[in-house]
Amino acid sequence: QQLLTSLARDGQLTLRQLALKVAGGRGHLSLVGSPADVADALQAWFEQGGADGFNIMPPTLPGGLDDFARLVVPELQRRGLFRTRYEGRTLRDHLGLARPAWRGVAA
Repeated sequence: QQLLTSLARDGQLTLRQLALKVAGGRGHLSLVGSPADVADALQAWFEQGGADGFNIMPPTLPGGLDDFARLVVPELQRRGLFRTRYEGRTLRDHLGLARPAWRGVAA
């Protein structure tokens, strides 16, 4: 509720405009604007506890996803909100997870 109130206030949106903005994405928040505008919105949701990650659903593929990676990701990286490199070679390494003990049967 606070996030929607903040979104409406910051964007000076009427209740109708807010409903169209949120409902226009079939239940998903739609972000449109410059790379900085999109990064601002993602940062606000993240810092206010509204999300711990995002599913990016561009209107076109692969172009929309390419645009996001080329334009928005560098802005998020400048803000320290998106990694600039990976920690290791495996998904387990990237997530900082320890390797589980081997539980196999000895021959």
